[in-house]
Amino acid sequence: MITALVRMRRYCSAMHNIFRSEHWQEHAVSAPLRRLADVVIGSTILALLSPLLIIVLVLMKLESSGPVLEKFPCIVRGGGRFQILKFRTLMHDPEHTIPIWARKTQLGQLLRYTRIEDLPQVINVIRGEMSLIDRDGRSPSFLS
Repeated sequence: MITALVRMRRYCSAMHNIFRSEHWQEHAVSAPLRRLADVVIGSTILALLSPLLIIVLVLMKLESSGPVLEKFPCIVRGGGRFQILKFRTLMHDPEHTIPIWARKTQLGQLLRYTRIEDLPQVINVIRGEMSLIDRDGRSPSFLS
């Protein structure tokens, strides 16, 4: 118990020094520029890939019923939470009656292999919940 308190005190003093450093002040200046770059790059990616996203949306609706996008909880640096967006790669089964290995769809396997399932995260970037420059989203289970 005492060693845990000592470690916590060391951690808090180290964090205090980091926040007081000049590097942190430079980071505060570059934040608006990073946000501008995220919006410009994210909007460009979304505009260029919108035909592909529409094709995936239509194919997914033809292959199986249910929602097209899945939402997963994520935590950002300040402790805030948001829902990260991905294309659904498994059959929609809210009651979990079908085992995971049997719920895979052919389109879902292709989306995972090509990493197209992650493209809706550009919407999270444009909203300001994620950043292309500095990915700071973490799964809540990571903190446990």
